[in-house]
Amino acid sequence: MIIEPQQLLVFIAAGWLLNLTPGPDVLYIVTHALRSGARAGLVAGLGITAGCFVHVFAAAVGVGALLAASATAFTVLKWVGAAYLLWMGVRMLFSRAGGGNGAAMAAAQSAPPAAASLRSVFLGGFWTNVLNPKVALFFLAFVPQFIAPGTDNKALAFVLLGVLFNVNAIPVNAGWALAASWMARRATVIQRGLHWLDRVAGAMFIGFGLKLALTDRPVS
Repeated sequence: MIIEPQQLLVFIAAGWLLNLTPGPDVLYIVTHALRSGARAGLVAGLGITAGCFVHVFAAAVGVGALLAASATAFTVLKWVGAAYLLWMGVRMLFSRAGGGNGAAMAAAQSAPPAAASLRSVFLGGFWTNVLNPKVALFFLAFVPQFIAPGTDNKALAFVLLGVLFNVNAIPVNAGWALAASWMARRATVIQRGLHWLDRVAGAMFIGFGLKLALTDRPVS
């Protein structure tokens, strides 16, 4: 048995609570949903989920353990991830303000986004997650706690629980996207102030990048 039934319920509940906690991933989803509608928010969430799958499989084959054990490996990925977050933050902070009134913005949101734009949103979410070594260390620290001690193939158990965690995150991410899109369509103040959204989100991404850059490798 991979996990005890009661532990499975705790695992699912803990996963939902963790995914409800605001952070770079939630900010990325909400930003795109507010700015471009529910579809962009949903695609952002799928990109983040795809990035989580990379961490799960990497941790299962030992890359996560390498990050936990090697200061050099952790530092390299940390700085790459911090640079990416800072780059996204600066780009959003200095982006040109969108024009138009609330009706025009609502019409733009109802129009289907271009494929290239959705691709860019997906890849942005993917790399935001993949380049964060804290996500790899999270899976390495969190998932094994729920694997039954007598499990023969712990790597397979790790992958299965990691997949379950990511699948359970999809409705939470979708909820963030739909809620943000609903707010953007109905709140006049938000519609009029959407051109400031990039500035606020950009400043927060810069903050996340600086926080990641200043993060020390966990010592076991």
